[in-house]
Amino acid sequence: MGFLTENHRCPRGTFSRITDALSTVIVGAGIGAVFCFVLVERPVPALVVAAAALGAVLASAVRQAVSGRPS
Repeated sequence: MGFLTENHRCPRGTFSRITDALSTVIVGAGIGAVFCFVLVERPVPALVVAAAALGAVLASAVRQAVSGRPS
């Protein structure tokens, strides 16, 4: 198989990729929900869910933009 080159990267497993993506989405959802409570003292539950969903989507988009590859 030969020697490893300088640019060699071992492939990451499925479990590692899934946990990375889920942790990003969970952190984004948490930040979105907290941000909603910062802006509104007693928000409607639907607003909290919408803010959490938006935070999760934005966190996932930023992660994909920074990493340079979709996951």
